[in-house]
Amino acid sequence: MKIEVLTLFPEMMEGFFKNSIMARAVESGIIDYSLIDWRQYAEDRHHKCDDSPFGGGPGMVIKPEPLFKALDHLDAMNKRVVYATPSGRRLTQDYARELSLEPELVFICGHYEGIDQRVIDRYVDDEISIGDYVVSSGETATLVIIDSVYRLIDSVITQSSLEEESFTGPLLEYPQYTRPETYCGMSVPDVLLSGHHANIEKWRLKKRLEKTLAFRPDLLEDAVLDPQAEKILNEIKLTKGL
Repeated sequence: MKIEVLTLFPEMMEGFFKNSIMARAVESGIIDYSLIDWRQYAEDRHHKCDDSPFGGGPGMVIKPEPLFKALDHLDAMNKRVVYATPSGRRLTQDYARELSLEPELVFICGHYEGIDQRVIDRYVDDEISIGDYVVSSGETATLVIIDSVYRLIDSVITQSSLEEESFTGPLLEYPQYTRPETYCGMSVPDVLLSGHHANIEKWRLKKRLEKTLAFRPDLLEDAVLDPQAEKILNEIKLTKGL
């Protein structure tokens, strides 16, 4: 996948692409990326990229001219363009998976009160919200989207690791433990040390159900569970008086 990011602060994003799993994906050729400082496309002598909103109101709005020129330079009309905004469609695992199938993605990092609507109307295919809250930097929100997308591309992360993650199905992930067996008086559950794989899987399923019921009961509302999971869930609800 080729990722192109239009940003006023490329240095904020550079470290993400040069570390950890993303760095390996870049080195192996799975990911190709470009960080474009679109301030260079502003033609006034001060390279001004924002102005006050028409109609009045607080804050500043990103001007259309530099972004139009930058996006035209990228041939963005023929690519899928993503803009992170609190007023967009909420990001989900399924949405991230859909985006991971694209050969190229262009991201626009907004600031202040947002970008001129004419940029969105002409170029943007996806307005995406990372949640019901607001962050001050479009770079931060854009990196969340990129991180959720690229890891789903074949060969970035092993398929078995992805299959047991939260949001891959209707259940959240179970608790994880590693060595030492006892630390600060807290011990690893005996079942994980037993070597009995069927019991371990049953324990993990129960913990997934308990956590989902406690933190995200909405995920269970329309979930289709197998008979074993349904039985365990009913037992948990009975114990909790639900």
